[in-house]
Amino acid sequence: MAAATVAAAVMTALAVTPGSASAGAGPEATGRVKVEIPGHEHAESGEHGHHEAGSGYTWVPSAKGGPGARTSAPLSAAETRADGDVTKVIDNGPTADRLDVVVVGDGYTAAELDQFHIDAKEKWAEVTAVEPYTAYQNLFNVWTVDAVSNDSGVSGDPGRDVVKDTALGSYFWCGDIERLLCVDEQKVDSYVAKAPEADLVIVLSNSTKYGGAGYNTPSQKLGYEGISTASAGNDRSGQVAIHETGHSLGKLADEYFSAGTPGYEQYTGAEPWESNISTLSADAMAARQTKWYRWLGETSPDGGTVGAYQGGGYYEAGISRPTDASLMRFLGKPFNLPGREAMIAGFYRHASIATPVTPTDRTLRQLDTARVEVPRLAGEQQLDIQWYLDGKPLTAQAGRTAVPVAALHLDSRDVRSHRLTVVVTDRTDAVRDPAIAATLKDEQSWTVRH
Repeated sequence: MAAATVAAAVMTALAVTPGSASAGAGPEATGRVKVEIPGHEHAESGEHGHHEAGSGYTWVPSAKGGPGARTSAPLSAAETRADGDVTKVIDNGPTADRLDVVVVGDGYTAAELDQFHIDAKEKWAEVTAVEPYTAYQNLFNVWTVDAVSNDSGVSGDPGRDVVKDTALGSYFWCGDIERLLCVDEQKVDSYVAKAPEADLVIVLSNSTKYGGAGYNTPSQKLGYEGISTASAGNDRSGQVAIHETGHSLGKLADEYFSAGTPGYEQYTGAEPWESNISTLSADAMAARQTKWYRWLGETSPDGGTVGAYQGGGYYEAGISRPTDASLMRFLGKPFNLPGREAMIAGFYRHASIATPVTPTDRTLRQLDTARVEVPRLAGEQQLDIQWYLDGKPLTAQAGRTAVPVAALHLDSRDVRSHRLTVVVTDRTDAVRDPAIAATLKDEQSWTVRH
């Protein structure tokens, strides 16, 4: 597709609310949904030599939009039995206390489901190689749902005229953009619903072709934060999927822009709501104590120091971003410090760090033990565990995940009920915002008596 045509599509998508990652209030009522377009596969940007993470947004059909939705031969009896099978491939605890990722494959025949399971594990390993996923990987469960397709591969691969009969109707050339890999959302939901409550959905297409898409509007039906599509056999497509979680989990704006795009030379609108783009200079942020002012001057993992760099939210000027080259701008880069903080906040919207093993709805006596499950972080810094009896700290029990009632030394003549509480806190130095830090805590309580 010609660059001018892509620019026109992006301009149309962004016209309503410029400068915002959620820009473009659009035609939901007509069955269309906003998706982010991945960056060009081979294009490099400026002196950095990195590949831009995205090319803006466009609106596409939410259902039955592609040429490959299953319409032909029905599945055999054996294929039907395999279709919809759910597997918990990574188990870090109960669904209610973990961030549950559901991976659904498309373009895999019944004979290729083993390969799908391999692809799902490899793609998740790619995600958890990026911070803060690395440190917090034990807060996640990962589920696969088998979607059996009649044909192997997906529509639009290798050429635009290729049509495949697949379970989710994945197709390249969505919106006339070759690398935009769309799906039938209704069909995706029919498989996601088979797994326990999903918080995030990844659709892996059986393809090595570069492509992906970001469906970053939370599901009203199933509650998940968004859908990232990716080609299972393309390494850069995995980076696109990680970038998309920056929107869905981190609520981050895009930090890229295209120099010289008509209408996007200068932003003149209101202050964006996203935490990682701003109309303010670094000095103004510091003076007003807003946005990412707590990180100003710090060395960021994506290179350089945190400041206010011109360009972001698709605009060349008038909007600043925290660093020059984070994952919200370029594929293969880390999240910057403010972005990492926002991602951790997103993790804790879904995950809990204190799961009671001993039921909390009964009174514990002398022979009982209060037990709590606390996930380990993948690093030196671990979660802080403190115990309290009627609000008073039990310093001797600090750091433990099990406390016997007998260890409380309750007076045998005391017939009162007491309250035993464990408080688990994440004191990570990757979070500086007190409002976010206040959410990195969980507690459980038991009634205890001698």
